[in-house]
Amino acid sequence: MSLTSSPIEGLLRQDRWIVIIGLSLVVILAALYTVLGIGMQMSAIEMTDRKSMSMMMPALWTPGYFILVFLMWWVMMIAMMVPSAAPTILLYTALNRHMPDEKNVALKTGLFLLGYLTIWAAFSLFASLLQWLLELRGLASPMTMMVTSKYLGSGILLAAGIYQFTPLKRACLNHCREPVRFLTERRRAGKTGAFLMGVEHGKFCLGCCWFLMALLFFGGIMNLYWIAGLAVFVLFEKLVPNGHWIGYAGGFALVAAGGYVLL
Repeated sequence: MSLTSSPIEGLLRQDRWIVIIGLSLVVILAALYTVLGIGMQMSAIEMTDRKSMSMMMPALWTPGYFILVFLMWWVMMIAMMVPSAAPTILLYTALNRHMPDEKNVALKTGLFLLGYLTIWAAFSLFASLLQWLLELRGLASPMTMMVTSKYLGSGILLAAGIYQFTPLKRACLNHCREPVRFLTERRRAGKTGAFLMGVEHGKFCLGCCWFLMALLFFGGIMNLYWIAGLAVFVLFEKLVPNGHWIGYAGGFALVAAGGYVLL
């Protein structure tokens, strides 16, 4: 019996489809959560409409509201970042399938994804604290969820643009664009190893994209145009051949936009 028709190969293909379907469900549910703005005063659709925002009352920063803001950030990061991480996750699944000592491939892939999302949970916690601080200092509007200071806004644009050309950005982007070496040379066995590999990959992904995500403070944290635009930019930068040139072009555009806002 050939390998392609064996029951084992059928199970391997089943693992792949389990991962693909699971990732698709995660992204779809996260996107719906973000668009509907579950728990928030308005949905992301209404927050994108300037007329709807004028009718919004400022929210009070209670512990419950802080949790809602954190969930908003985290789920939004899941919807934006998992698509660009999907090829790495599928590659990790494929490599595990060909390891004779590996079992529970789908479970290990889930733990890898959980480790990856843990890093973005940490970022979301920091972003929530920063949003609270900016609103407390009057530097961000609680209704539009965007900075109100021209100087702070231009600073965010300039910093995000300049970061696109830094060695740290290039190193993290190269890791995200070529994950084969990381997955093969730094492979950890077992369930704990799968989670830690996800955490490590998440660190590189965060180093690549954290300043881009900070642009939401300029464009509006729940503005669908900015959310979709940044998600597509990250996807192209990581996955398109010679995508680093897209990153450089974005860097120049951000620096130009920052200078325009400032002047």
